[in-house]
Amino acid sequence: MKNIIIAFRSLFKKGRHNIMKIVSLGVGLAVGLVLIAKVYFEQSYDSFYPEANRIYQIWESVERDGELKDWGRTSGGTAGLMKENIPEIEMATRINPYGTWTFTMTDTKLKYKGKVIFGDSCLFDMLPRPVLAGNAKEVLSTPMQVMISSRMAKNIGGNVVGKTFTPDDAPERQLTISGVYEEIPENASDSYDVIISMPSSPRFMRANSHTNLFGNDRYISYIKLYPNTSLKSVSEGIQQVVNKYFPPEEQEKAGFKFSYTLHRLPDIHKEDPQVKRMTWLLSLLALALIGTAMMNYILIVVSSIVNRSKEIAVHKCYGAGGRNIHGMMLGEAFVHIILSLLLATVLILVFRGTVEELLDASLEALLLSKGSLILLLVCAFVFLGTGLMPGYLYTRIPVASAFRNFRESKRIWKLALLFVQFIAAGFLFTMLAFIGRQYTYMVNDNPGYSYDNLAYCEMVGIDSTARSKAIYELMRRPEVAAVTTFTQVPFWGFSGNNVYLPGTDKELFNIADHYWVGNDYLKIMEIPVIQGRSFTENVTNSDEVMVDRRFVEKMKLVAGWTDDVIGKSICVTEHCGDDMKAHTICGVFENIRLGSIDAQDERPSVLFYDNIPSRLLLVKFHRLDADGMAEVQKTISSLFPDRDLVLNAYRTELTNIYADSRQFRDSVMIGGCITLLIALIGLIGYTNDEVNRRRKEIAIRRVSGSTLMEIMKMFLKDIICIALPAIVLGGCLAFFAVQKWMEQFSEKVPLSWYIFIGCGAVVMLIILAVVSLDVRHTANDNPVNSLKSE
Repeated sequence: MKNIIIAFRSLFKKGRHNIMKIVSLGVGLAVGLVLIAKVYFEQSYDSFYPEANRIYQIWESVERDGELKDWGRTSGGTAGLMKENIPEIEMATRINPYGTWTFTMTDTKLKYKGKVIFGDSCLFDMLPRPVLAGNAKEVLSTPMQVMISSRMAKNIGGNVVGKTFTPDDAPERQLTISGVYEEIPENASDSYDVIISMPSSPRFMRANSHTNLFGNDRYISYIKLYPNTSLKSVSEGIQQVVNKYFPPEEQEKAGFKFSYTLHRLPDIHKEDPQVKRMTWLLSLLALALIGTAMMNYILIVVSSIVNRSKEIAVHKCYGAGGRNIHGMMLGEAFVHIILSLLLATVLILVFRGTVEELLDASLEALLLSKGSLILLLVCAFVFLGTGLMPGYLYTRIPVASAFRNFRESKRIWKLALLFVQFIAAGFLFTMLAFIGRQYTYMVNDNPGYSYDNLAYCEMVGIDSTARSKAIYELMRRPEVAAVTTFTQVPFWGFSGNNVYLPGTDKELFNIADHYWVGNDYLKIMEIPVIQGRSFTENVTNSDEVMVDRRFVEKMKLVAGWTDDVIGKSICVTEHCGDDMKAHTICGVFENIRLGSIDAQDERPSVLFYDNIPSRLLLVKFHRLDADGMAEVQKTISSLFPDRDLVLNAYRTELTNIYADSRQFRDSVMIGGCITLLIALIGLIGYTNDEVNRRRKEIAIRRVSGSTLMEIMKMFLKDIICIALPAIVLGGCLAFFAVQKWMEQFSEKVPLSWYIFIGCGAVVMLIILAVVSLDVRHTANDNPVNSLKSE
């Protein structure tokens, strides 16, 4: 306690640079600790469920043409089938995610949005949440009954049980709120605001969709195993079920091999390759930040040895031993850590919005969890590192320094600490350059179609007559060049269907289905037709299909087709109907990007025509600007005043799908700037101490005729010898880190050598400029001022 009190009293003592130490350490801890909390947050997904280690998701596994693919969805009846046939399974359930809906309250006519699922009556047995109102089993067993989250109930206000609302997508179907459950935590793989009872499914989709065993594989199926169950025996049981209900000979006839795999619930999110890359790189960034802050703190302490040598020697003269000196340093470190953490807390709270946006999680979820124990351990490590190492160095100061000038400079220690900081600065600066280039490339790359003047609007829940009227009214607007409808936005995830030839049962491959488009879709999107022609339009029942170049190349391999595919017939599941209707290929369009660069769908794709307007309205402007968007939005709103329809600029929505990459870029930018700043603070401290230590030498050299450049070279030589290899090493580390990060992208910028050299040169120039300015001030001082004390 005595050492802590002394440390508090010495905070503003001249020559100790305590404020500099606290600020640099506080800033480094603010960013570093938040990043570590984010890493823990990503590793803790779904671990809040009781007995989560016994809960597994069932995934479909399909092997076709030697290519094996896992799909994290199943058909509606899969979970129940497994429970019936495998005795090791304690319980089973499934949910059917149905996207985000807008609801209109029956009484107030107010609208609310929420993520919707269909859930079993036993959902909360498997994935329990505290029920605040109603009986979950009864509610989820009754048609047209729903449970809502506490967050949504709070938004609605009052006693929500018994109130009714209608989905805007299906205004004729009224749902009754019969229960409230505690909100799903943020670190859940599947979060939802509204649970519609599974018996309600036939009102929204096919009658048997929630019980069928094959097709409509949109359900997330869960099973819970009995304690101490062998996963191997369960997997063998699953294979027996597959062989019984999907006989191998039928699979072979259809041209694929089908099975199921189990994935432990807490492992699903953290084993995702993209999450693993992100957590690995964020950990590296946090290590660089906190390590740099620690090294800078120790560097400043070491630089103060000359000024504090007499003080330490006097303590030794009065009987202070190594233990006492260590106690003094630990006391100082403790006070500085506490003040740094207070500063870090203030910074985090002040920039709370930025932190939550960059890390896509609330501060409460990041910091007020079990991960806070890890943060305390990190703080303890920083405390020991900043206390023990300086203590070791100070215990080596000789007692004789109390009676004579102590000139030991500890330059080796200082340069070694600067070396580590320069590595971190070079690493992060180089990483930032490539991450920024990749992000810019993604948001500006050509996906195979033109979108700069496009906007779209979802018109679900609106009948075809009203959609046709909207097309007519919008075409009258002077800002609008063309209007059509379509079913799938190319950068969304695509549903799949299988292709087979008429008269055969063998399914050849799976395709990404664009479903239906309206008049002039390819023309509006500026997608080239490379063979044949576009659809025959304004026909009631079209039997034509258009395919992309990938489809033609795939058919060459699996069906032996030649380049000329025009006029050939194919069948596509979900489009062929009960009469096994075939469609004739009328044209081939150029490949376009499906999905995003970091989640690209490489499957062949097909287009169908429908003269009945589809659910998405596509508007092409002569020139897209804010005024034009506002006028078209006004027209849409006037046509549908009771609906919350939003016109989305295509470019804006396309850019938003790369939000994760933008957030990571911004995180690295902030971390890199702070790391470089901390390193420069340490560099300034080192240079000042070296200049002060050699002040008289500089004065004598100036009197002897040395030029300013010759004086500066004395200091720059040491810094260059340390900074150059450190920056090169940092660049090498950045090369491997950037390579790892870019594995997730199907298209990437080249890792050009000149970018590495340029980044290293920029960091080196900044370092040399800081040293030069610092030395220049002293070198230009009157030599008499430095020598008059002699």
